[in-house]
Amino acid sequence: MLSVVPAADLLPALAAALDGSGPAVVPEVAPEVLAALRPAEPLEHDDVVLVVPTSGSTGEPKGVLLTAGNLRASALATADRLGGHASWLLAIPPTHVGGLQVLVRSLLAGTTPVVLPPGPFEAASFAAATAALTGRRRCVSLVPTQLRRLMTAEGRDALRAYDAVLLGGAAAPPSLLAQARESGARVVTTYGMSETSGGCVYDGVPLDGVRVSVVGGRVRLGGPVVAHGYRLRPDLTAAAFAGDVFTTSDLGRFDGGVLTVLGRADDVLVSGGENVAPLAVEAALETHPSVVEAAVTGVPDEEWGSRVVALVVLRGPLPLDEARDHVAATLPRSWAPREVREVEALPLLASGKLDRAALRLPAT
Repeated sequence: MLSVVPAADLLPALAAALDGSGPAVVPEVAPEVLAALRPAEPLEHDDVVLVVPTSGSTGEPKGVLLTAGNLRASALATADRLGGHASWLLAIPPTHVGGLQVLVRSLLAGTTPVVLPPGPFEAASFAAATAALTGRRRCVSLVPTQLRRLMTAEGRDALRAYDAVLLGGAAAPPSLLAQARESGARVVTTYGMSETSGGCVYDGVPLDGVRVSVVGGRVRLGGPVVAHGYRLRPDLTAAAFAGDVFTTSDLGRFDGGVLTVLGRADDVLVSGGENVAPLAVEAALETHPSVVEAAVTGVPDEEWGSRVVALVVLRGPLPLDEARDHVAATLPRSWAPREVREVEALPLLASGKLDRAALRLPAT
């Protein structure tokens, strides 16, 4: 069975689970999610120490079965890539795999993470928590929304104190990455998911021991970081896992040892018979000097099947023809948006990821 543990008690509970002196752990989350995980029922595998709640791309609650070996492999490979163990700031919820891995990395480093106080994420509270870190090396994991809020004088000063700022949870706009790095922040983009014990590809390059391939356009990740499967869902496990290989829902390219993620397979739009990857179009739009953020979705259209629409947060004017030409400079012109709508902000999930379900627009 699983021990349901509140966020404040996760560090000692994980320590006990990892060394075998305590039961397997599941973070305390919403009752309906916990009900789907059935914590009172026996575990499918004796070596599971952590079940990570996730909704994946479907919104259906699932639990990812992670072993001590999975967690250690991920944490140690991260330390190797970043130049050694560090003191960590916990700035993202420990109910998500990114936050849980901050706890595991801290346990293996023999350090105690500094926890960002509850409340709105602000540069001032981040700077104060950063100042409380001890140790020769300092690291933090953030999502793009948090990094954007740190693009102030106080936030930039705090970011420069870190040996590494891991950025994951969602694709980061190129303009934001450039701004942060130009300010002196050592930003490392990460790609991974709960099924791979968190980020396992850093700046496009797999961590040691991680295998990456692209089969039929789909990204596959393999190695010791890959979970056993899904809690009490042998059907879903069989569909996505084969030994230590996990087939993601993401499209990508793997060239010269570097992975480029093009977006989710289930997010692909078919417009005029062409497959359009929204993530790639968003990244192209966000290199335009007038664009702060962009999201791309499809609107039902009699002529095109799905009309590509860009929702943009702007700092300057962006005529449609200019937006189309800008996208077509690096991508097929058929991928260029046929409509641009200005919005005040893009819808986000609690994890900081773009809420693509909220982007769906009716036919006009």
